[in-house]
Amino acid sequence: MRPDTPAENVDHTAEAARLERTAGLYPEDAEALLLRAAAHLELSGDRPAATALYDRLLASPDPLENPHLVRALKASNLWEYGHEAEARAIIDGVRASAPRDPAPWVIVAEALEAHDELEQAQETFTQAARLLLTDGDEPPYAARPLLFGRHRVRRMLGLAHDEWDALADTLHSMPVSLDELHDPKRVWSLGSDNPAELEAEISRLRAELGAYREALSRPFPVAMLRWPADELTELLTAYPSLSAEYPSYDEHLATIETSLRELSASGTPNLGIVTGTVPSYEAFAASELSSPDDPTLLPQYATTLAARGRAIAWPPQRGAGCWCGSGRGYGECHGVDAGSDTAV
Repeated sequence: MRPDTPAENVDHTAEAARLERTAGLYPEDAEALLLRAAAHLELSGDRPAATALYDRLLASPDPLENPHLVRALKASNLWEYGHEAEARAIIDGVRASAPRDPAPWVIVAEALEAHDELEQAQETFTQAARLLLTDGDEPPYAARPLLFGRHRVRRMLGLAHDEWDALADTLHSMPVSLDELHDPKRVWSLGSDNPAELEAEISRLRAELGAYREALSRPFPVAMLRWPADELTELLTAYPSLSAEYPSYDEHLATIETSLRELSASGTPNLGIVTGTVPSYEAFAASELSSPDDPTLLPQYATTLAARGRAIAWPPQRGAGCWCGSGRGYGECHGVDAGSDTAV
């Protein structure tokens, strides 16, 4: 489906089937592709089929990149067609597991909000904010929906602004303020016969739509290509001419961190890291009718992996493991002294 295809012109069932077939051709991207397929099935109204895809992912013998996200999406979907008890149990499990990715938190909190569980939604947003947001640092882009959602729910509950609500106001860049967008009285204006009130509401909705479009139009991450140690050894054994690009494994990792810090310092947003494998790289080279020993293919390969949704955000969230796979925390590994060098 093209990004500019109007939603009403999309055959969601056919698109889901196409994505499932594509997942069969590219098993390394199956998680991202099947999640998109499940979203199309939800939009088509076939929620049981979407649940079946979530279950298929969770039952896979291969480890998932983000199992918490899959569980959160499954819970949200289940609740929409009457499986409230199971959905609540999954939501409780997601909260107890305390994922370091903001996305599962946003999904389960919004599921609670959608079913008028406003107190629980507010608690979930707050729990996530305490876990993921570092005092004094500007929240990464991916974490901002936590603050916006929390602001919205607290506005509906009639709670007074706190520091995080004020921060959400600061981060919101649309012409209409968050207080207006999240005003519970807005719903009443939709039934008004007063043209001025309706016009004001249309203006608010346009601003809200603009925020969604801005989020959806963000480019793919500027991604650096990382090779695990065994993959790099295999790559250089098969294609020794690439040794000029990778003098050593430690230098390879250091170059990634240094390059990302330089990009961040220059103001480049949405940075990430993709992990390469030799079979995947060879398949990419074949698709480009080129040889894997061509170094100009490496950045193209990284961009392609990012476009497939394979990038992880850099820098990692507070307390998360280092991107290099060492098993140590980022702050104890490649993130040492990162606070003074990077802009999150």
